[in-house]
Amino acid sequence: MKIRYSGKCTAVLALLLLSSLSFADPPPGYYDDAAGLTGLELQTALHNIIDNHTYISYDAVWLAFFTTDDKPDSIVWDMYSDIPGGNPPYTYMLGYDQGGSAGAEGVGYNREHSWPKSWFGGEVSPMYTDMFHIVPTDIYVNNRRSNYPYGEVSSPTWTSLNGSRLGPCSYPGYSGTAFEPIDGYKGDFARNYFYMATRYLGEDGGWPGSPMANGAVLTPWAEEMLIGWHISDSVSTKEIDRNDAVYDIQDNRNPFIDHPEFVLMVYDPTSVEDGELQTASTVLYQNVPNPFTASTLIGFTLPEAIPVSITVYDISGKLVHTILKNSSYPSGYHEVIWNGETASSGIYFCRLSTSEEVIVQRMLIIRSGF
Repeated sequence: MKIRYSGKCTAVLALLLLSSLSFADPPPGYYDDAAGLTGLELQTALHNIIDNHTYISYDAVWLAFFTTDDKPDSIVWDMYSDIPGGNPPYTYMLGYDQGGSAGAEGVGYNREHSWPKSWFGGEVSPMYTDMFHIVPTDIYVNNRRSNYPYGEVSSPTWTSLNGSRLGPCSYPGYSGTAFEPIDGYKGDFARNYFYMATRYLGEDGGWPGSPMANGAVLTPWAEEMLIGWHISDSVSTKEIDRNDAVYDIQDNRNPFIDHPEFVLMVYDPTSVEDGELQTASTVLYQNVPNPFTASTLIGFTLPEAIPVSITVYDISGKLVHTILKNSSYPSGYHEVIWNGETASSGIYFCRLSTSEEVIVQRMLIIRSGF
């Protein structure tokens, strides 16, 4: 029996999610040159479509945030401090407490290059002010993230007030220090990275690179992890609105927000052959929503008919609830709902087991008043 954390996902959940979401419409004909393509040919076509965008000054990024990253009541949408569906530990008003330094969280916000600028050579246009990867974040959390790659962190050395984690990367392929955003925004950052890898495809000569990318080309471990993030955290209304707002500024779009299916069509085209979904292994998807307060959906895919058990454990390893116990399911995609039962706020682990393997996903419950 093999034990693993859920890694690279197939097209199954992605395409199921696409059927229930409504996405912003790009201009008519915007993606015509990409029609019918897959793999590198598709990525090259997308590069040519979004290339040569209009870029702004670094000072103008502050003003851009007023339309690209604004929550109701002019609150800054900071993915390093926000808690989707919950109460963030602090908030900022757009235009106030921007820039500077901080010795703790909640002092101010600044401009975060989610793809660190040192990875492409510093203050180099147009990457330096490309709004598809620059987001407003708390100054202190931004400094703690530094230019470490994104990753998954099982044993954090530091945790932010919203649950972002810093520490040794536990995702296979990289073991150095990494920064893990909360599950609710992993898809956002993943699609930022697919954009960067596509927008600057072939334009990365001289880029120093990083543990996540050789120039602008994602390394295998990063590509696999980000595909999982993309599938488990689907495109949100926030991203759709942001895509439109950045388009108004730069005259280009993020194709992976307009067409989330492009991710697998570029990076894993064999997962869809002749319109048929392909899956060769058991998959446990990240629960949705996560974090959650009342109930959450747990999706899984089985490659064949086989009994399956799903259990929930707390951080100490104590069994909290048994959702399924040796229940028979046919091959394909399935889902169950967990209501959280009497579990209090905290980190939990969802464990799917069959006779062949065990897969674990981390979940977060946030109760009222937490």
